[in-house]
Amino acid sequence: MSKNIIITGTSRGIGFELVQLFSSAGYNVLALSRNEKPIQNLQLENVTALPFDLSKPKDYKLVEEFIKNEWKHVDVLINNAGTLLNKPFSETAIEDFEYVYKTNVFGVAEMTRIIIPFMEKGSHVVTISSMGGVQGSMKFPGLSAYSSSKGAVITLTELLAEEYKESGISFNVLAIGAVQTEMLAEAFPEYQAPTTALEMAQYIFNFSLTGNKYYNGKMLQVSNSTP
Repeated sequence: MSKNIIITGTSRGIGFELVQLFSSAGYNVLALSRNEKPIQNLQLENVTALPFDLSKPKDYKLVEEFIKNEWKHVDVLINNAGTLLNKPFSETAIEDFEYVYKTNVFGVAEMTRIIIPFMEKGSHVVTISSMGGVQGSMKFPGLSAYSSSKGAVITLTELLAEEYKESGISFNVLAIGAVQTEMLAEAFPEYQAPTTALEMAQYIFNFSLTGNKYYNGKMLQVSNSTP
């Protein structure tokens, strides 16, 4: 039986590459992104692309309905969607923090909460965090909202693994280093990352399918450089 995979943030970067990797390996994919067109335009087999905004409650209902009607169960959830803000702290208002946390923390929590009832023993929730969210890691000015939000989902993952440990569902978080994506280029135009979106997607692809055999409630640092 083919596995069912949900990926958020699929319009570009790592999420866009992940959808193609899972599709070519024969998995069923639900690709969720505010802009569903890039994935729809690929016309991939076994892939459904839905417009989805992590900050809109009604969008979660659509996902629930899709799973109930089409799949019945979910094997892997990859919380990949994220928003990056590079702004001096003195200019970072409460609205900025709310905007970043809505996607990076509240969205991850709600998406996971909605999907867990459709998961069973052996299912895997993988959340994409950042090295900037790791306690003791090198920090960068301008990333107070972004990096603190990425720290929050690391702790959230540890809590979920404890709360659901009897279920056989695994929860892990990957704190990734700098990856050359459009999001990074927008925030840091001059910076060249050592890892491509496809290279990181290949690692996440493998980890999401096999990492739960070895890890639960763990944060893995996936970075060959600092940042």
